[in-house]
Amino acid sequence: MKTAVKLELLAPARNADTAIEAIRHGADAVYIGGPAFGARAAAGNSIDDIRRVTAYAHRYHARVYVTVNTIVYADELAEAKRLVGELYEAGVDALIVQDMAFAEMRGELPPIALHASTQCDIRTPSKAAALASAGFEQLVLPRELSVDEIREMRAALPAEVELEAFVHGALCVSYSGDCQAGFAAMGRSANRGECPQMCRLPYSLTDANGHELAPAAHYLSLRDLRRIDALGEMADAGISSFKIEGRLKDENYVKNVVAAYSAALDRMVAESGGKYARRSHGRANIGFTPDLDRTFNRGYTSYFLHGRMRSGTTMASLKSPKWAGRPVGKVVSTPDARKGGSVVVEAFDTLNNGDGLTYTRPDGAFEGFRLNRVEGRRIYPASAVGLRPGMTLYRNVDKAFADIIERGATRRTIGVDMELCAGDEPDKIKLAITSEGGFRAEAEALAGTDEARTPQEDARRRVLAKLGDSEYVLDSLTDRLGGRFVAASTLSDLRRRAVAALQDVYARALPQPARMGTPEAGNEFEGCVLDYHDNVANPLARKFYEKRGARVEAEAAELAKPAGEMRVMTTRYCLRREIGECLAEKSGGRLPKGPLYLRSVAATAVSYRLDFDCGRCEMHVTALRQGSRK
Repeated sequence: MKTAVKLELLAPARNADTAIEAIRHGADAVYIGGPAFGARAAAGNSIDDIRRVTAYAHRYHARVYVTVNTIVYADELAEAKRLVGELYEAGVDALIVQDMAFAEMRGELPPIALHASTQCDIRTPSKAAALASAGFEQLVLPRELSVDEIREMRAALPAEVELEAFVHGALCVSYSGDCQAGFAAMGRSANRGECPQMCRLPYSLTDANGHELAPAAHYLSLRDLRRIDALGEMADAGISSFKIEGRLKDENYVKNVVAAYSAALDRMVAESGGKYARRSHGRANIGFTPDLDRTFNRGYTSYFLHGRMRSGTTMASLKSPKWAGRPVGKVVSTPDARKGGSVVVEAFDTLNNGDGLTYTRPDGAFEGFRLNRVEGRRIYPASAVGLRPGMTLYRNVDKAFADIIERGATRRTIGVDMELCAGDEPDKIKLAITSEGGFRAEAEALAGTDEARTPQEDARRRVLAKLGDSEYVLDSLTDRLGGRFVAASTLSDLRRRAVAALQDVYARALPQPARMGTPEAGNEFEGCVLDYHDNVANPLARKFYEKRGARVEAEAAELAKPAGEMRVMTTRYCLRREIGECLAEKSGGRLPKGPLYLRSVAATAVSYRLDFDCGRCEMHVTALRQGSRK
C-alpha cells in the first residue's frame, strides 16, 4: 500500500500568541516574521518569541517557517547570515526566502530548509525546476496559476520538492515579487517589507488625452481569495501545503479561518481512502462554529484556479478596499442621528452593542460607525452619521461572533492508548503509553503485591486520565492488574513520568523537512537576461545567477531606479475584462482599443498606463512621470 501524501494547512501569524492559536485551532504549520528581513515589516518578532512558537508547535509535530523574504542589500548580508543561525538554534524548520543570496551561501548556513517565497515569482515550470535544482525544498506558487498549470509545475519537479499555494486571504493584483508600484510612487518597496498598497487606492479611468471614461473606483483592488471547496483538486494537482494569507490580520481572524479550513481538510483527507494524511498530529476541538462570511473579506473569488476570467464574473472590489460586511437591516427613520442620537431600523438580524456597521453614502463612498447600544428598533451610533431612510446597513464587526471566538474553549489534543500491567519484577508495575503515529514510552514503579478489597479499575482509570495541561487525552486503557492494589499517589507519579518520557520521544522523533543540501551549480538559468524585475540586490545573488548561466543586465530597482517610465506590475487580472470591455469578446468595443490610463485620486500616487497583451491575456501597468500622458 502506498504511503499517504502528507498535507499541511499553513497559517499566518503576526506574533507568537497568534501562531500558537493557529496551531491550537488546527494548523499543521505557521509562517511568522523574525526580527528582520520579513516582507511585512509591521509583523516582526524576537528570537525568544520564535523559540516559544517552535516549542509549542513541535509538541504536535507542527512546523514553523520564518519569513526572511525581502531583498537583502550587500551591507546586510552578514546580519542576515547571523539571523539564520539564531533562527536555526530557536528550532525553526524552514526559511521562506526571496533573495538568492541565501541559496548562494547555503554551505555556510546551518542545515535549515529553504522555501522559495511567492516573491520569487515562479510563473513557469522551467523556473520552478531551476529553483528545485538549486536546492529549494518547497516552492510557493503564484496565486494566478490554474489547476492545470499547477499540475504542469508538479510534473517538472522531483518528487521530494513540495508545492505550496495560497487558498485564502488578500490577493496582490501583480505577480508577487514583480511589483514596484509602491517604490515608484512613494519610495516604499514591497520587496523591502514596506508595501503602501497602491493597488487599494482609487483611480479614475481615462483615455490618452485625459478624458474620463469612467468615474473613480478601486480598479486594481482585488477581492479576497477563497478556495475552501477546491482543496481536493488542488491536492490532486500536486499541492501539499495550503497557505492562508494574513500576517497582519488579528487573532480572531486567524482562529476562524484556520478552524474552517482545518475542518475542510480533515473531511477531504477522510474521503481520500488513505491517499492523504495530515502532516501534524492531534485534533483541534473547536469551541465555536467557524464562518468565513463573518470575518474580514472584500468579497470572495477563486481567482484563476479554473482558468481565465469568465465574462460576467468579478475579481475586483471596485467600490472599496474595505469590508462592507453582511446586510443586517434598513434605516426606517433618523430623527436625531446627526446630533449623535438614535436611528430607527428594521433589522434582519440581531444587533448588539459594539457592532461595527457600514453603509454607502449617496455619492457612492463607503462609511462606517460603531454601535454604542441597541434598544429594540433603535440603535445609537457612537458618532454622528449621515444615514437616510431606506439605506441598507451592513455589519463588518460582529461583536457577538467575536466574543464567541474569544471565549471558545478550543483545545488541541493527541489521543493516547495506555496499558497498565505487572512490571519485570514482582513488586513493580509498568505503564506504557502509545500515541498517534505509533510513538511509545514506558515507566515503572514499585507498587507492592497486596490485593485490594474493592474493585480498582474505575479508580485507576480516573487517576490515569488526569493528563492535566499536557497535550494528551486518554482514548483507551487496558488494565491488566486485576485486583492488585496500587496507591493513587503511585499511579499519579507513574503517569507523570510516562507522559514526560513520551514527550521526549516525540521531541526526538520530530520529522525534519527534506533538505536538499548544497547542489553544484548547473545551467539552470542558461540564456536568462535579468533586469530590475528580477530583484538582484547584492553580489551573492548576482553570483548565484551568473554561475548558473544568467546575465544580470540591471539590478533591483531599489538600488538604481530606472529612468523615465517604469513598468511596475504585470497582472493576469484584466481591467477590460472586469468591466466588460474585453477586446477578444463582442462586448469590448465601447472604450478605446489603445492603452487606458488610471489617473490618481490620491495626491501621493502616480498615474499609470495600462497596456493589454491579449495574446498572453496579461495587463502591464506602467508608472508615468507626473504630468505625462504617454
